[in-house]
Amino acid sequence: MRKHRSIPSLVLAAGLIAAATGAALGWGAIAVDDSMDTHPDDVGYGYSAGHNSEAAARSGAIRECKNSGNDSCKIALTYRTCGAYASSQRHYGVGEGSTESQARSAALQSCGSGCKIIVAECE
Repeated sequence: MRKHRSIPSLVLAAGLIAAATGAALGWGAIAVDDSMDTHPDDVGYGYSAGHNSEAAARSGAIRECKNSGNDSCKIALTYRTCGAYASSQRHYGVGEGSTESQARSAALQSCGSGCKIIVAECE
């Protein structure tokens, strides 16, 4: 005899799948306090991930950046999966990717030689 799943079980399973998918598609953002001639080790930053909207991710990243003692925080990147920020004393670059490694590579490529990753995060 074959067992059938009940409607409540199917609804619960569908809800769990939707919740897992929604979390994977949340918003993240990176905010930085960086200026020309700032050594990469001195760049201030904040990041925020797992938000339902781009605006919430952006405000969370700015808040985290300022809470870390930085005065001139600005959004460098918003992303849906993974994002990274790279810097040198003269250049900066941002990158996105489906993995942290891809985001890091894209940020370094965007920044150019002599850059280092300041922050890389996945949603």
